[in-house]
Amino acid sequence: ASKAGSDFIVRAYHHTYGMNVTTSNCSNNYGPKQHSEKLIPTIIRKCLAGEAIPVYGNGQNVRDWLYVLDHCKAIDLIYHQGKSGETYNVGGHNERHNLQIVHAVCRILDEKKPRKEGKYADLISFVTDRPGHDLRYAIDATKLTEELGWRAEENFDTGIVKTVEWYLGS
Repeated sequence: ASKAGSDFIVRAYHHTYGMNVTTSNCSNNYGPKQHSEKLIPTIIRKCLAGEAIPVYGNGQNVRDWLYVLDHCKAIDLIYHQGKSGETYNVGGHNERHNLQIVHAVCRILDEKKPRKEGKYADLISFVTDRPGHDLRYAIDATKLTEELGWRAEENFDTGIVKTVEWYLGS
């Protein structure tokens, strides 16, 4: 609600005072230096510690993933070329089930830093889903693509490898 409220205030200032504003909304970001509480850093951290990897519900919740540098480039483009008063959605066109994300990270770690015993996927533990957890959270970035020519440069398969490698090196 706070994000929607801030968007409303920004649009009100544009409408009332003619303030030059653009707004962007994005899908789930991932990449180096992400806060450790988020899904992908949690998976990596739990794997490397040999701890259970919590997967909410059946892991079929869908998210659209956007590599952080692509998001930064989109914000810069919107800032410099976006039309005042407009809102642009920034999405990665990388929809994945949470369980797919977990398995992708596990496969990369199996290759780059194998466990002494078993595979990282052996650590997956299904836990009770959070109340009110969205089944699908994705965003339509068509307007940004059509009006400003933006497209994510990183696909999920290459971006997740870069992300895991960063965490292994830090």
